Amino acid sequence: MLQAMRNKMHGWPSIIVLGVCVFAVAFFGIEGYIMSRAETFVAKVGKHEISQQDFQDRMNQLRQQLSAEQGDSFDPDAFEKPEMKLKVLDGMIDQQLLLKANQDWGIRVPDQAVRDYIAAIPAFQINGQFDPATYRTLLAEQRKTPDMFQDDVRASLSTQALPNAIDASTIVTDAEIDHFLDLRMQRRDISYAVLPRPQPADATVTDTQIADYYKAHLADYMNPEQVSLQYLEVNGADLKPDAAPSDADLMKRYESEKQRYVQPEQREVSHILVNVPANATPEQQKAALAKADKIAAEATPENFAKLAAQDSDDLGSKRQGGDLGWLQKGVTNAAFDTVMFALKKGEISKPVLTPDGYDILWLRDTRSGEAKSFAEVRDQLLAEATAGDKDRKYNEVAGKLSDSAYQNPSSLEPAAQALGLSVKTTALFSRQGGEGIAANPKVTKAAFANDVLVQGNNSNLIELGNDDAVVIRVAKHVPAAAKPLAQVHDEIGKTILDQRIAAAAKQQADTLLARLQKGEALAAVAASANAGIKSANEVVRIQADVPAALRDEAFLLPHPAEGKPQYAAVDMHDGSYALLAVDKVQGADLSKVTPEQRNMLRQQMIQAYGAVATQELIKSLRNSTEIKIAKDRM
Repeated sequence: MLQAMRNKMHGWPSIIVLGVCVFAVAFFGIEGYIMSRAETFVAKVGKHEISQQDFQDRMNQLRQQLSAEQGDSFDPDAFEKPEMKLKVLDGMIDQQLLLKANQDWGIRVPDQAVRDYIAAIPAFQINGQFDPATYRTLLAEQRKTPDMFQDDVRASLSTQALPNAIDASTIVTDAEIDHFLDLRMQRRDISYAVLPRPQPADATVTDTQIADYYKAHLADYMNPEQVSLQYLEVNGADLKPDAAPSDADLMKRYESEKQRYVQPEQREVSHILVNVPANATPEQQKAALAKADKIAAEATPENFAKLAAQDSDDLGSKRQGGDLGWLQKGVTNAAFDTVMFALKKGEISKPVLTPDGYDILWLRDTRSGEAKSFAEVRDQLLAEATAGDKDRKYNEVAGKLSDSAYQNPSSLEPAAQALGLSVKTTALFSRQGGEGIAANPKVTKAAFANDVLVQGNNSNLIELGNDDAVVIRVAKHVPAAAKPLAQVHDEIGKTILDQRIAAAAKQQADTLLARLQKGEALAAVAASANAGIKSANEVVRIQADVPAALRDEAFLLPHPAEGKPQYAAVDMHDGSYALLAVDKVQGADLSKVTPEQRNMLRQQMIQAYGAVATQELIKSLRNSTEIKIAKDRM
């Protein structure tokens, strides 16, 4: 067939057709003709794709974080709402925009900053000091290598690099602080009179009026829908392991996890860093090396700490004389590691080029690797094995309870008999919850869910806490129903009367306010309503001895002119009203503000201004970057 095609391919038309085909294949790639590329990203920020896996990982992290913080009040369904998913994705997009800006503008996180951050994490410390063995063990449990975790930390710190730089460059002047304090601590002299509640024009409420009100507001007089539950509970605290682990079992565990108990070879190191800027010119590199050579030539064990405090560009260690503490292989970069483990105790290195610049190392001490014996860690192994057995026992029983309740959806008795559990019952409770397990929002939500309440099925396993779970079913259902009129008759009568009094009180206050605004004195107007006058001078925005409603209104009124107070009628939110007069306004007494308070306020204002500037930067980056969002893949 190919020969036949060749025989027919003659002349310039054929050459043109062949040329077009060759160009298309070369330009688009032959795979474009034999397969189509399925796009799987949730969002695309410029050329960077946020994958579905990345998005789900972030959702899971936030879900676990909020669950730990909120406990029983945590609502997992919130993460299924489109607006929550979009909010999380927007945050990931903002982070990627900041990372790309870092890359474009040459901003990077130094290795030392990553090391300092990791060393400060309490989970990796023993007695307040970073412990490498604990670090490796915890990472192994999360199936991460130190390099993977350091990359995660670097990415997290990178998203803060620009905001931190913005904060550092934000200037808040003394005048701005004074202006804020002048508003925040402004003082006002006020007078006020709380008016007695008037009697309504009609103090009689008839049965007909009560019946009409009852019909018009029936929803306000309903007994709520209620249920009582049957439930089976599995609590890990009540479960006993089948048998205690033997020494042979513990020894087997020790041998399989021996790496956990090995203390690697370590070096106690101090260093002096001469920073080399990102994208440094050859002249800058030479200048940095010359400076490092000079420091190295002068350095001795006796003056090393002084030189570090004086010349080191590592802000994290220079205050400690360059001390980095005890380090092991893999914690620092490869170049640093090589020199650190090549030095002899007491030696000072020549400058070594690392990603941060030129490092001068002083090896102060060494610690050989060692392993803890089985006897030293037996108690720890026993505690871990016992806890593990207890967890397995709980998971086994909870799993069987879940399976049995699912296989027998109309009753809890089969599961109770199979597992030796007792069926317990709750009192009636509404959708607002009740007592015992009904106080848990997860239980309340499940109790009123369609499959449990309407279809009459057992619930899924509901986790109440660590190693504590229940399965529920509805034992009794009481639908919502209107309370009998006779039961709420007097309550409705009082409500109608209170509404009449409130309307009369407002009318009275408005009438008296009109008299004040026409020029009558507050004393005369208040006296006509049998109300006494109270005064308070230099009232500030937060002042406990002045009713909140009056205080809030006082700071909304305009400044008064000399001898002409500003007036208002104020709803006291208890059915009464007050007449308010603002007589005088003064600025803050700045002499009462301590230097410490001013510095604290300055930092708060810097953070607030910096946050606004960061959001403006992100907005600008969004406008200049092509962003695609695939909502159907969220």
